[in-house]
Amino acid sequence: MNTMHMIGNGHIDPVWLWDWREGLQEVKATFRSALDRMNEFDGFVFTASSAALYEWVEHSDPAMFEEIRRRVREGRWAIVGGWYVEPDCNIPCDESFARHALISQRYFQEKFGKTCTVGYTIDSFGHCGTLPQMLRCAGMDSYVFMRPGPHEKYLPSRLFTWESDDGSRVTAFQLPFEYCAYRDLEGHIDACRLEMPASADRMMCFYGVGNHGGGPTIENIRTILARQEAGEEIAFSDPAAFFAEVRAGGVELPVVHDDLQHHAPGCYSVHSGVKRMNRSAENLLLKAEKISTIAFMQGLMPECRAFERGWKDVLFNQFHDTLAGTALSRAYADAQDAFGEARSIAGRAMNQGMQALSWRVEIPKDEDTLPAFVMNPHPWPVRENVEIEGRFHGQQTPYTISVEDDAGAKVECQMIPSDVKVNGVFRVTFVAELPPMGYRVYSLRKVEGSSPRVIQGAPCLKIENSRYRLAFDEKTGGLASLYDKQSRLEFLSGVSAVPTVLDDPTDTWAHGNLFFDREIGAFEPESIRLVEDGPVRRVLRVTSRYGRSSVRQDFVMTEGLETIEVRVRVNWQERRRALKLYFTLNQAQPRAVYEVPFGVKSREANGSEEAYQKWLDVSGQVSWDDRRIAGLGILNDGKYSASVRLNKVGFTVLRSPVYAHHDPYQLSPEEDVQVVDQGEQSFTYRLLPHLQTWRESGVVRRALELNQPAEHLIETFHPGDLPRARSFAALHSDHVILTALKRAEEGDGMIVRLYEAEGRAEDTTLEVGARSVPVRLKPWEIVTLLLPDDPSKDCARVDFMEWRA
Repeated sequence: MNTMHMIGNGHIDPVWLWDWREGLQEVKATFRSALDRMNEFDGFVFTASSAALYEWVEHSDPAMFEEIRRRVREGRWAIVGGWYVEPDCNIPCDESFARHALISQRYFQEKFGKTCTVGYTIDSFGHCGTLPQMLRCAGMDSYVFMRPGPHEKYLPSRLFTWESDDGSRVTAFQLPFEYCAYRDLEGHIDACRLEMPASADRMMCFYGVGNHGGGPTIENIRTILARQEAGEEIAFSDPAAFFAEVRAGGVELPVVHDDLQHHAPGCYSVHSGVKRMNRSAENLLLKAEKISTIAFMQGLMPECRAFERGWKDVLFNQFHDTLAGTALSRAYADAQDAFGEARSIAGRAMNQGMQALSWRVEIPKDEDTLPAFVMNPHPWPVRENVEIEGRFHGQQTPYTISVEDDAGAKVECQMIPSDVKVNGVFRVTFVAELPPMGYRVYSLRKVEGSSPRVIQGAPCLKIENSRYRLAFDEKTGGLASLYDKQSRLEFLSGVSAVPTVLDDPTDTWAHGNLFFDREIGAFEPESIRLVEDGPVRRVLRVTSRYGRSSVRQDFVMTEGLETIEVRVRVNWQERRRALKLYFTLNQAQPRAVYEVPFGVKSREANGSEEAYQKWLDVSGQVSWDDRRIAGLGILNDGKYSASVRLNKVGFTVLRSPVYAHHDPYQLSPEEDVQVVDQGEQSFTYRLLPHLQTWRESGVVRRALELNQPAEHLIETFHPGDLPRARSFAALHSDHVILTALKRAEEGDGMIVRLYEAEGRAEDTTLEVGARSVPVRLKPWEIVTLLLPDDPSKDCARVDFMEWRA
């Protein structure tokens, strides 16, 4: 059957060239228009996504919401998407995708008695290759998208089977041409008809006023009716009906096993502020859920039910134009407010959980010490450089600090500059050794006598510890050598980490530009000096300048840790430029591997700009003469865009186009415009040199430790029934990752989500409290477990909505 399925929709950007307030008004107007068309035309069908938009209508116009519910029951209003908004499909973390489904599909089930079976992100700018498994975990077997177009990505058909690395499959459809055709619908239908033979003779044709909403017009509907009367196989339809027809037809579809990229790769790096806020809020919520769940398991605090509000804030801001950085400037004040609410919710819950746990720890009185309760949110042992600031009230004479662990053993420590500049306050750093998903109490002991002076700027071009030696180039301020004493291997073949300025005259999206490589200059060093030098760590600071902009990089080498941390502060004043940090590696035939949600993606080292998450790794043969395999992992706490050209790795720090500038609009020099990413920002990256491939490096865990660091608080002395060190949960596998530990939505039990992170099947054991749970995972598989509160009840595998299969 060659039926053309006409999909009436009014694709709505709740935020783009307008703020969410105007978006809400447009949602109501569009939904009202669609309901009116149903009253006027008996056969008309309307399709709309995004639980957030339905919530808006439910709360602002309950009567209209009831009309929609009635039309859904009739089958004339199709709910699609299964997500809170139509998000960016590269930047949200793995758990964010799970929460989109958890919140939205449960909402649709509650309000409409059904869930979505069709994934639907028709305007998003690219789609990571792990989405098929996530869609399946969310109860969806089909997917509709538009970008990338045929000029950006070869696909064997607009209709195909999309497969992820674990073997999960969905039926996918690439929209032809556009989703908001309404002016010349006749011509649009004819063009779509020509696409049918190359798409298993099946086609969806989307129509209606979109972006700012509006939906199908009376003229659109009359055009379709006229073609029906003329005998054409054309029908008012919805995506689920289209996919049902495809499956009933039994046509064998081509299989695509890949990302769906690239469209507008500038979206991965523009507006670094919103991307950093997103990363921070995601990880604070996840860490807070774990800590508050542990405290609840111990009977120390009530169940926290505030997390849903925080997640809704985050998920709404993951709308593709918001998180991609392509909305108008004032939208980001709203985004900052919402992310701030999410962070506040997470911070309160995490602090309550920490305080509840630490208050139950037995801490004998010792007036010369301050107890520091340090907690690890990961289910494996962690060694982490912590910094703790405190004060001894009433102390007048000079003093320094020594650190002891829970058994009273001395721990090497180092005094560092305090964040506050008053007498009596100290700041100390040491390497904490923390049990899996547990805590240890350290004692910060006052020692009378002058505190050792902190180095304030000794010129220096080399720093080293027992593992690594770093050397810096005086002319460029770049990292000239990264030498591993243990393997006797140099990891760099050229000066690296020099802030490099690129010409970037493109629009906000960087439409049509796959490469950010037009170098026009580099920052020049103003000073290279040692700012910390002690038994725990050494810190070398490189301060450099370009025009009115400056970059400060603090290279932190901590004794006993396998990563080198770089803390960066940027003051950016350039316009229509981009900033990158490059690393030239000592490798032949390098292989680039990027983290994506719930997995990894190996991509060609051709210099194209690629989206990724918390880390990328480039490994290969050291040289044609040295057959050892080695690599460098580059971890970050808020960047999402990088490129690899042979052995030259660069991650994009920022771009500074004009806000919401869309080609072909031509900017004039006289225009007063607002420019993205002006001013100060800070972020951290870490370097992880390693032998063998990324799989043997531990890069997945190290990146999580950077993004979810240990938490600490200063305690007092009190009795308690908990020991000074304790583990609450552990996962006995080095390549299975725990992404979530939370209370179940229905209040009985906890949810644990795991995935296999290296492409190797695994039988492992999860220990939670007194419970030991065996888990078998296929390569790359996502597993969600429901652990009932009653330990006599069996654990069960559930989907993202926490429903049993």
